[in-house]
Amino acid sequence: MKVYLDIETTGLSPKRHEVTIVGALVDGEVIQMVKGQDLTQENIESLFFGQKTVVTFNGKRFDVPFLEKHFEVPTVEHKDLMYHCHDNDLYGGLKKVEKDLEINRDLDCNGSQAIRLWREYEKGSEKALKKLLKYNREDVVNLVELEEKLENF
Repeated sequence: MKVYLDIETTGLSPKRHEVTIVGALVDGEVIQMVKGQDLTQENIESLFFGQKTVVTFNGKRFDVPFLEKHFEVPTVEHKDLMYHCHDNDLYGGLKKVEKDLEINRDLDCNGSQAIRLWREYEKGSEKALKKLLKYNREDVVNLVELEEKLENF
């Protein structure tokens, strides 16, 4: 059993910034948790319960350290697709690798824009949260296609 995982944060430092969105794909279902709503220790534990592997892109250096700083995260095997990309001479962030491998996206957004969207949401913009959730959903769902392409590379 695998959980595909991507998070959004208020910045780059786990010590100074917070997790705002946790997105995951489990058994074909996208699960998204939002800070201040349903992003809780209990829900993080539920997300990982029964999972053998977590699949991320740059998760060893970013997603997992953030989660471990703010939550108690159950230990599971970790497959970080960024390193598999490097093994195949694919470098850059997730969006660049997706472009190189012709993995499509509907939304043109990046990490800094995601931080701005969260700030807009905190000021009351539900539209900003909706866009941020869509961005996170694409990150999570595209991990599956990226993993498949890397296996056939």
